[in-house]
Amino acid sequence: MIGTLNALVDLVESTDVDDLDVAGFARVRGTTGYHLRRMFSTLAGMPLSEYVRRRRMTRAGAELVAGASDLLDVAVRHGYGSVEAFGRAFRAVHGIGPADARRDGGPLRTQPTLRFRLSVEGRTPMHVTITHHPAIVLVGHAVDVPLIHRGVNPSIQEHIAAIAPEEHARLKALSDAEPTGILAVTADVEPDAPEGSPLTYLHGVARKKSSPVPADLDAMPLPAGSWAVFAADGPFPETLQNLWAATATEWFPSNPWRLRPGPSIVRYLEFTGAHASCELWLPIEEA
Repeated sequence: MIGTLNALVDLVESTDVDDLDVAGFARVRGTTGYHLRRMFSTLAGMPLSEYVRRRRMTRAGAELVAGASDLLDVAVRHGYGSVEAFGRAFRAVHGIGPADARRDGGPLRTQPTLRFRLSVEGRTPMHVTITHHPAIVLVGHAVDVPLIHRGVNPSIQEHIAAIAPEEHARLKALSDAEPTGILAVTADVEPDAPEGSPLTYLHGVARKKSSPVPADLDAMPLPAGSWAVFAADGPFPETLQNLWAATATEWFPSNPWRLRPGPSIVRYLEFTGAHASCELWLPIEEA
């Protein structure tokens, strides 16, 4: 996977914007565009789309400082159909407009070319179980919230706080499939979504495919498939978020599995104050 990510970086450097076929590249490398984008985002700390934009704007800035006279030519060369659209993207990266960069020479914010390296440290103990699971339905209360990579998500906290205690008890009673108990489900996340992007959060339980779903609850059917179940215990939410990152840096590169599209599920076994014992369920398939 590390070699594949570095080859993808090389592709970004050598390919025009309109010709960047991530799905086709992933197929040739024996993986999927979904898994590749998720691994890139986790390891690079930014989505692939954002890295591509920063690299394009880095090269565009160098061209302007070097004396490129036609802004439209520079814009088109870097995948923009108008000077206005190019100017907005340029300012978002550099903080100044293209004309200012050409006149004053900067300041410009350079995005260096990334290079991935595998460091086998085993810093995070990985307690993993692979389970092959039948089709289920996740039921509960769903809401759209912004994606936040680090720290507590206040929108999720508000959503949970608004659910009455008796409703929590009703949900627990509805649980009749693995993973049992109250679940925190995040779904509809693009594989390289930047922070702030919308996602669906469902606070609920798992039901058998054949079990009825109350009409007042949201339902999220899941097909049969394999799951990697990672155990975590420690300060919340840091331990869980660090575990998520460790799956990309330590587990997936050394195991014959890859992520498949689907939600991530957290089952809380014990939650006391700022400490949590939980399981992270990730949908996987054979690589």
